[in-house]
Amino acid sequence: MEPHKVNKLWGNVKLCKQDPSILHTEEICFLKEWVENMGGKVPPATEKAKSEENTKEVKPDSKKVEEDLKADKPSSEESDLEIDNEGVIKPDTDAPQEMGNESAKITEEMMDLANDKKVAAIEALNDGKAHWLLGHWEEAAHDLALVCKLDYDEDASATLKEVQPRAQKIAEHRRKYEQKREEREIKERIERVKKAQEEHERAQREEEARRQSGAQYGSFPGGFPGGIPGGVSGMAGMLGLNEILSDPEVLAAMQDPEVMVAFQDVAQNPANMSKYQSNPKVMNLISKLSAKFGGQA
Repeated sequence: MEPHKVNKLWGNVKLCKQDPSILHTEEICFLKEWVENMGGKVPPATEKAKSEENTKEVKPDSKKVEEDLKADKPSSEESDLEIDNEGVIKPDTDAPQEMGNESAKITEEMMDLANDKKVAAIEALNDGKAHWLLGHWEEAAHDLALVCKLDYDEDASATLKEVQPRAQKIAEHRRKYEQKREEREIKERIERVKKAQEEHERAQREEEARRQSGAQYGSFPGGFPGGIPGGVSGMAGMLGLNEILSDPEVLAAMQDPEVMVAFQDVAQNPANMSKYQSNPKVMNLISKLSAKFGGQA
């Protein structure tokens, strides 16, 4: 069997599975008989199917209808009947829209294509309702919109109107979140660049201060005070312990932990003296020691 015929047959079978009552209609009752002959069971006809069948069987008498209409015709064309037409759709006043070619013949390929789209619409409708029940609003909106595009369905359209506002709210929230994330990443990159520039400038200033300090204190032993052998104890050997301790300010400064830490830092690297220019205690000690070195020179 050709593939397009298999697809067409499969589409009809799916329609029967969706609504078994159509097997009781006059057009395809042969299929119901075949299923029962093969040992299968077909669910009984629903009230809807029975009513449709009865509607087809009962044909009104046209002559009787015409007589009834003549009997009901009012004696006067004037009427005082007033009806509330609120909610009634107003007549369409737009210009007629361009329609398709009325003379075109429907081919078997066109029927197969329409049948395929109907099957796809049914699948999308089932998926959309499943996502709707699960609270997957974006997926439900996508599937239901596809249903209305392939094969418009009033039930799908009504459900879509309920689902779409929630899906749009989620999409708007995601858009705002992505925008904030991008802004945060840009801000972090700017901060990193700014910090790198500040570190580079600070390193340049320290290097410049180191060169200036080396030139200023190059005349002292070892480039003062890093050339003092053994730190404070070596300085005591050069100047004499009693002479150093005889100065109460020097003695007090040596007992201050902050001053001694700064002194050791400068002793290791004279260029670091620039860090303590604003510290009077450290600079006072260095000035006194510089004066003593000058006296010994």
